[in-house]
Formats: sequence, C-alpha cells, structure tokens
Amino acid sequence: MSRICELTGRGRQVGHNVSHANNKTKRVFLPNLQNVTLISDTLERGVKLRVSTHGLRSVEHNGGLDNWLLKTSDEKLSLRVRRLKREIVKKATAKAA
Repeated sequence: MSRICELTGRGRQVGHNVSHANNKTKRVFLPNLQNVTLISDTLERGVKLRVSTHGLRSVEHNGGLDNWLLKTSDEKLSLRVRRLKREIVKKATAKAA
C-alpha cells in the first residue's frame, strides 16, 4: 500500500537528518495517514479511505466529504475518489431534477 493520501495526494518528502557536526544523511518524511470512514450525505453511506490528517481537517473545514469533493479539482484526486465524486455529482443532479 503506497503512502499517499487518497484525497489530497500528499506523499512522502525527502530531506536530511542534520547532526550537531552538520553531517547530512538522507531521510524520509511520511504523511500521517489514517484509515477512516467518511460519510457521504448524498450517497447516504460511508466510504473507507486512507487519508492524511491534513486532508481530514480540510474535509471537516469544508463541511463534509461531499462539499470538499465538489470544490476540489479532479487532478488532485486519486482514481478511486474521482469515481466517488462522479457518483456524487450524478446523484446530486438527479435529486435536483
């Protein structure tokens, strides 16, 4: 399983450990990923995702998964979440019509 947030696309970052003597060795900074079930109001069901805590805060700030997905461009989303967004849009337009 790759260490990439399914919502925001945040992945690992590379940097250095710097010692007191200023020696630099490579290291990896991993995102804080959590397995969560987010509730979709439009679909009326839960969706299991692997999300970074930063992504989780963004979803909560925007008022839920549906609102966050509608505001986010498709390029930033994983394939699985893009399909979920398409399903939400389809159901939302069907309700409105």
